[in-house]
Amino acid sequence: MKLLRYGNKGFERPGMLDEAGKLRDLSGVVPDIAGAVLSPDSLKSLLELDASTLPMVDGPYRIGPCVGGVGKFICIGLNYSDHAAESGMAVPKEPVVFMKATSSIIGPDDDVMIPRDSLKTDWEVELGVVIGKEAKYVDEADALSYVAGYCVVNDLSERAFQLEGTGQWVKGKSADTFGPIGPWLVTTDEVSDPQSLRLWLEVDGHRFQDGTTATMVFGVAHLVSYLSRYMSLQPGDIISTGTPPGVGLGQKPPVYLKAGSKMKLGIDGLGEQAQNVIAYWPQI
Repeated sequence: MKLLRYGNKGFERPGMLDEAGKLRDLSGVVPDIAGAVLSPDSLKSLLELDASTLPMVDGPYRIGPCVGGVGKFICIGLNYSDHAAESGMAVPKEPVVFMKATSSIIGPDDDVMIPRDSLKTDWEVELGVVIGKEAKYVDEADALSYVAGYCVVNDLSERAFQLEGTGQWVKGKSADTFGPIGPWLVTTDEVSDPQSLRLWLEVDGHRFQDGTTATMVFGVAHLVSYLSRYMSLQPGDIISTGTPPGVGLGQKPPVYLKAGSKMKLGIDGLGEQAQNVIAYWPQI
């Protein structure tokens, strides 16, 4: 099942794709793709719906972030050994965990804005894991049962803010528009193995990233179990699981985004994103 949110920013409505790939309005069934709606029982009820009985959404529409009301946006660093190498860092012995501000979240095709004073804005295609029920001290063998579904994430990063100052990586990860998610939340019934998904990213038509989740250092089940030791995971929390090699920082010489750049990225079965990059403009 492919769930999504559509409409004007801040006023998104829940929807789902029918078997023909047409958008159907879910607002008469659930209030949003968020919270308790992501629980196993609720998702089972949605799976049993006859989508053809739901109102069809006609005309052009904006796709919003596929999950609403995200409580935690948790990221895993250096989770592909070849990406660690291109970043000049050692492969970690346990997951590297940092947070990304939820205010960075935007829709999959919304514009990405380069922050003020940025010279090193970079891209990262990642598999996003959306939690469906509270997870606390869960065993790895049971961890995937706490997952509602998966989505595409572009974990944008400002490398100077991230790596050349003091403190945590969060400064370089949290700018407004630095967290496109979607287009869809694809429920686990359509993803038989999260460790066998191809993911890729292009900038201005050049493919920089082309990898597979099979080469993760720490797989999805391990990450869910590991994180649940240190914090409870709540429905709607997103875990962004790391990126394969090919980021701008790793090019020789490095290549970074600029106003006018166009990104396109995707993961097999989870859909594609496309973003235009624009320059910072002050809020009035």
